[in-house]
Amino acid sequence: MSQESSAGPRTKTWLLCRSGPLAGTRYPVADGSMRIGRAPDNDVVLNGDDASAVSLYHAEIYRSGESCRVRDLSSTNGTWMDGQRVDDAEISLPAILQLGIQGPELAVVSEDVSSAGLDRTIEMPASGIGPLPAAASPAPAHEELLSSAVVRARRARAHGAHGQTMTIMRGVIEQALRQSHRRLRIVGYSLAALLLTVSSLAAWKITAMKREKNSIDAHIRQLEAQLQKSSGGADMDRLLSQLGDYQNEAESLQRTLLFRLGGVSGQDDFVTRELRSVMAEFGAEEYSIPPDFTERVNHYIEQDQGPNRPLIAAALGRAGGELQTIRTILKQEQLPEDLAYIPLVESALAPNQASAAGAVGPWQFTAPTARAYGLRVDGQLDERTDLVKSTRATCKYLRDLILDFGAGSSVMLALAAYDSGTTKVKQAVARTVRDPIKQRNFWYLYRARALPLETREYVPKVFAAILIGRNPHHFGF
Repeated sequence: MSQESSAGPRTKTWLLCRSGPLAGTRYPVADGSMRIGRAPDNDVVLNGDDASAVSLYHAEIYRSGESCRVRDLSSTNGTWMDGQRVDDAEISLPAILQLGIQGPELAVVSEDVSSAGLDRTIEMPASGIGPLPAAASPAPAHEELLSSAVVRARRARAHGAHGQTMTIMRGVIEQALRQSHRRLRIVGYSLAALLLTVSSLAAWKITAMKREKNSIDAHIRQLEAQLQKSSGGADMDRLLSQLGDYQNEAESLQRTLLFRLGGVSGQDDFVTRELRSVMAEFGAEEYSIPPDFTERVNHYIEQDQGPNRPLIAAALGRAGGELQTIRTILKQEQLPEDLAYIPLVESALAPNQASAAGAVGPWQFTAPTARAYGLRVDGQLDERTDLVKSTRATCKYLRDLILDFGAGSSVMLALAAYDSGTTKVKQAVARTVRDPIKQRNFWYLYRARALPLETREYVPKVFAAILIGRNPHHFGF
């Protein structure tokens, strides 16, 4: 008896999708690990409406010989086996895995096949595309044609037809070309079929990404609405944690090549798109800008288009050169140039503008702060009214604020502190948030309502001025 026939049957294990767009698809479970989740680099990629509970990297199946285990990869909604939540457990075949309480179901089943059968069969993943079959070598066919032509030519010469050799060879060449063209057509048809298959898979994947993005966006909108109604404490922390998870999933999806090539994008309005652009320049990108922040920006845009229109129009009309001077200085100091629109909010660029608190000049410096940053303020001279000198002093002040609040969305926090002062912002934050990392995240502080009310209004007011300054014609100026 041969060694092959004496080897006996071996158990082949399969992972079978029981729900969703991949229902009926099965994957061979080989020795080693098989990772399952929504990220495109998993071994089993789950998409569709029922996959919203699935994390990017949700779980993995590990097989060693005849033993199989399932491990949860710190997923948000957990992994369940036969109705019980598991972190790391032996799989007793057959078993039903569920990713999240209401997530997709996967069956782990076994099938006995002979060793010989396994030796003859190659199992491919459902999403794989095998290589094209190699075209048969043209050499034997062409050699046969050439040998036949030589025999025919010799026979023709033997019968006295010495002028037929070229005619015979020409016929052989034409026949060889016809065979080559036929093979090329077969290869062309195969390539066309492959291209059609790849295109269809890409189109299916892009459609799945659109559904996935819509599902993530729907969850984010629900969480943002709940955050606006939250009274704080543990409930707010839980909602903010869930929001962060969904935003991470969305950002991971946006980084995939197919997402970018497929043009999968949101339907943001003009103000939201411009806000995202400015946030990117400020290093404060956020997948989901809080709706109440956008609402306040729109509110102040309407104020500037309505009651404040004469003041803003006059400032934009007469101050084109002044704004350019400020932008040039900010660029030289390696600060965001759009901070040049802060004086529109502070003083409408009026050099002699004075506040009730004694702040003077386009940047509204108080006398102590101005002196601290090198400006002369006395009975004979007040350099707060000098555009160039006060702008350079402001750059030093803004740089100190940005460095003081550290990395992350520090430009946003610097704006907050510019309005109410570093100490006031830090005290308000410390009373509300103990986590030092979160204390330096503007969006966390804004959603948690940890910033002073005046500051929560000041930052959207500055962004309204920035958007108008960047797009005056769009807003009717």
